[in-house]
Amino acid sequence: MAAAASSSLASQFLGLRREAAPSTALFVQSAQSKLRLPSTRCPNGRVVAMAGTGKFFVGGNWKCNGTTDSVSRLVADLNDAKLENDVDVVVAPPYIYLDKVRQSLTNRIEISAQNSWVGKGGAFTGEISAEQLIDIGCKWVILGHSERRHIIGEDNQFIGKKAAYALSQNLKVIACIGEKLEERETGKTFDVCFQQMKAFAEWSLAMFTPLTTATRR
Repeated sequence: MAAAASSSLASQFLGLRREAAPSTALFVQSAQSKLRLPSTRCPNGRVVAMAGTGKFFVGGNWKCNGTTDSVSRLVADLNDAKLENDVDVVVAPPYIYLDKVRQSLTNRIEISAQNSWVGKGGAFTGEISAEQLIDIGCKWVILGHSERRHIIGEDNQFIGKKAAYALSQNLKVIACIGEKLEERETGKTFDVCFQQMKAFAEWSLAMFTPLTTATRR
């Protein structure tokens, strides 16, 4: 029974790898047409946009949970786990456990922070900069999570600016978008998600356009 369930689940994941669902494909196609992003090629032929890996991605956000003992047990379980070679796996512990997890977790699994500041460090009590995350060997950061948006109060533009700055420091971004339940029930899913995606795209373009034009001859 368990084997049959596992096989069924695996087939669903394989389906996700082959192609996007029609609704997802329609969303992406419509978003691309509305954003009207400029060409990703410079006149000299250099490609300035990075392509995805095409791998299946699994991320685990630990949120505001864990103790020294529970984190150690979880890391031990992860180290013993058998992972597929074509799957990228990332975990996001709370800030205070980032370095502990990095030093004890297998290199097969990468580390993400749950948030980062909008710019370089300074007099910003309680914040963590992208530079500090890079300094301890963290490669990813989660930005735009619903709890940051709806509980902390971060808006689309602020999140987009944070993502652009993180990328400028070579920190990979797990960009989160999504609607609230009442927005879904009132048919606003597309509009809400589009505005969130648009902020990510516009701030990234604003941050990297000077770097792109500098390569032109």
